[in-house]
Amino acid sequence: MVSNAGIVVFERERRRLTGLAYRMLGSVAEAEDVVQDAWLRWDRADQDAVRDAGAFLRRVVTRLCLDRLKSAQARRESYVGPWLPEPVVEAAAMTGPDAGEWADDLSFALMLALERLSPLERAAFLLHDVFGVDFAEVALTLDRAEPACRQLAARARSHVRSARPRFRVPKDRRQTLASAFIDALRTGDVARFSSLLAEDAVLYTDAGGQRAAALNPIRGRDHIVRFYSGLARKGRLPGPGMSWNASPVNGLPGFILLGDDGSIQTIAVEFTGEQVSAIYVVSNPEKLRHLSVH
Repeated sequence: MVSNAGIVVFERERRRLTGLAYRMLGSVAEAEDVVQDAWLRWDRADQDAVRDAGAFLRRVVTRLCLDRLKSAQARRESYVGPWLPEPVVEAAAMTGPDAGEWADDLSFALMLALERLSPLERAAFLLHDVFGVDFAEVALTLDRAEPACRQLAARARSHVRSARPRFRVPKDRRQTLASAFIDALRTGDVARFSSLLAEDAVLYTDAGGQRAAALNPIRGRDHIVRFYSGLARKGRLPGPGMSWNASPVNGLPGFILLGDDGSIQTIAVEFTGEQVSAIYVVSNPEKLRHLSVH
């Protein structure tokens, strides 16, 4: 049975462990399951013999995530439409240590970049660059030599940096722009909506085959405008009968939409300069069960 001291140690690490597992798996539910499994292993461990509880728990969580990624990759190959991670509203609950440029980044751009890495690259990058773990511990966790782990992290870092928006907008300005963009969408102001879109903007709609959505990312301003104009003509544009709740989604300005029928979806907006460079819509109900809106 875990001692009171053991409980305190685990709870002290829980936020970081959940953040690590979420970044590895892209799923809030699976991250919570992994952390619960880690708790059970901590419960059974000889805690007096553990020199560094944080390192022990990070190692357990990372290896559990690597095991889960094997089956997750197979599921995603048959996933209907674009895949996005489960949206996170309370990003602070999953941040890394208060250091490093990636510690509080849960953006969809980062999560999709992580998805394109190999599992070992993802683990090495997250442990070292996000959670500040030295390469000696990374090597022990991944059962690889330190030079190999450095190479894994370097390759991952290069891919991740290339996926990040080059011109970041201050948070208060982003929310103002996002509100104007969403108002244009809700009211059907095509000219205003179009003017706020970057020419090379991308729209991702993740419904997992359970809601109406595009089967592929929609790229380019004109194509996105035509897509939403088509929804408006069919009376399927989000608006009437839905409540819009402004809320950060994965650290981006966004909204949670609630329908009269109980349906829910999230919209997050990413900016490059003063224009929208990406729109992320999640309406797959299986990915939204953890959200509660009052």
